[in-house]
Parts: sequence; structure tokens; C-alpha cells
Amino acid sequence: MFDSHFNITTVKLVLGALPLALILFWYLRPAPRLTQIPPTQERVLILGATSGVGRTVAHQYAKRGARICLVGRRESMLDEAAEECRKEWVCESGRVLHVRGDCASVEDMTKVRDTVIKEWDGIDTLIITAGVSALQPLMTVAGVTSSKDGLSLPHATAEAIHHAVGVAKAATNGNFFGPYIAAITFIPLLTSCSISPSILLLSSAAAIIPAPTRTLYASTKSASQMLFQALAIEHPRISFTSFLPATIEGDFRASAVDTPLNSAPVIHEADPNKHGLRREVVATRCVQAIDHKEKTVFMPRYMRIAHILYWVWPSYVEWRGRVKYNFRAD
Repeated sequence: MFDSHFNITTVKLVLGALPLALILFWYLRPAPRLTQIPPTQERVLILGATSGVGRTVAHQYAKRGARICLVGRRESMLDEAAEECRKEWVCESGRVLHVRGDCASVEDMTKVRDTVIKEWDGIDTLIITAGVSALQPLMTVAGVTSSKDGLSLPHATAEAIHHAVGVAKAATNGNFFGPYIAAITFIPLLTSCSISPSILLLSSAAAIIPAPTRTLYASTKSASQMLFQALAIEHPRISFTSFLPATIEGDFRASAVDTPLNSAPVIHEADPNKHGLRREVVATRCVQAIDHKEKTVFMPRYMRIAHILYWVWPSYVEWRGRVKYNFRAD
């Protein structure tokens, strides 16, 4: 009887305290970012804005009337992107800046930092979409193909191993050192000059769900993903968002750094321009995630389930990866 009375009393106390807890949560929750920084006052720096999601995100911020700085390596495409954004927002000069630069260059990134300090006294939002693709199985990169009997692999030559190492360095420069340098360059600026600093890293679902033919791409994306998750703990005043999409439409594969030795690249998966996520949809979701200070965004949402499923039933996820990328293991 005592135990029964105790349990009933406990339930009543919990139920009675629940409304108070909800009220406290409501009043103590972080203020919505748009109430802290109105859209027309937001200062947005986009690294990798010449094409793809970065360029589309720039258009969306231009439509909101934000001040945007576009950064990319290809000068002609950068000029085009900046002009497109200026047409979206023509009320005031100086709201659209563009600086040619490579995210993996310390000199270029410090030049960008000096520019936004001079023009705007800093930034509120850093969006990193720059990166490079890699599309081949690792042994293919090293020139290793199956023997005639299909039961063994020949040894890689020294030349082929050197080539594979060079490819790995190129992938690391684009997908890890670029975000790494950007973090060191801009985190102090964000911390010192913004009332609600925010960083979004456009990563990939491949960074946390292994996929065949994405050996180098996935591992370098995973490295920058973990880097920014750790930085989020070290810098709690900054809102960090990790954006993890599946394949996106566009010409991103043109940046592939892992063309095999003495042969043309082989495309394994279905055409992303037919089956990939739409750039506009991804860009809209990126902006929404920043506005709501979301930590991790999977797109499509079921990729979150796939991530969990990999630890519960890895053989199934691996099989699905082979199917998606039309991959036959040697």
C-alpha cells in the first residue's frame, strides 16, 4: 500500500511540475536568430559561391536583402554570380561583395577577412560549401584492377601509389584544409563582431554513412565534419550547423580529383541531374537551418535512419550502397 501511494504521489508531482518546466523552457530558450539579426542586416560570407548550392544560397540571401560576400576560385563564374545577386537587391550599393580566393589558401582567406572587416566591420554568418569530389574506388585510383581469373589483385606500382597519395592530398586540401583554414580565420571574427554568430558546413551523408567509390571523398568529408563538431563544443556561442545531404544535382563531379591512371573516369551511380536533390531545395533548407540554429540536418530525412541502421544492421546498408553505386566487389 505504501509503495502504491508513493507511486501515485510521484506521478502527481511530476505532472504538476510539467507545466512549470514547459514555461521555464519557453522563457529560457535561445532567442530566434531572426529577432536578433534582421534579414536585411545580416552579413553573410559564402565560401564556394561560384556554382552549385553555394551560388543558389547566395541568390536566396540576396532576395532577403542580406549583405553577402561571395568567394570562389573561378573568377568569371564569380563575377556572374555576384551580378546575379546584385540584380536581386539593387536598393543599396556595397551589399554584394565578391573576392576571388581558394579556401585552402591562407593568404586568400586572410584577404577575404580583411575585406569584410573593411566593408562591414565583420560578419554574422559563415557558409562553407567549397569542396572537391572523388568518384573512384581506391584501388582504381592506384591503377589496380582485377586479374583475369577475378580471384586476385596485382600489386600497385610505386608510380601508382605516388599517384594515389597525390590524389589524397588534393582531396584533403579541398575537403579538410579548406574548412580548417576557414575556421581558424573566421571564428575569432564571428565571436567578436556578431550578436548571433553562425557557421554552416555543407558536408555529405557519405561523411557518416560509408559508400563504395567514395573512399577518399567520404574520409576527407568525415574529417572536416568531426572537426566542426568538436569546434562547436569549444565555441558554444557560435551556432554550428552540419548539413548532410545525399547526392545533389549539378556539375560537382567535374571537380573530381581522382581520375584513374591511364584511363578515363568511370561514373558509377545514376545521373545526379535526374535523380539528385534539387539545388534550390537544398539551399532553402540550408538557410532555414541557420535561421533556426539547427545542429545537424540530414537530407532527405530518412538518411538519419540510415545512419542509425548502419550500426544496427551494417550488412544491409553496405548492400544498399553497392546497389546505389552499381559497385561489384572484387
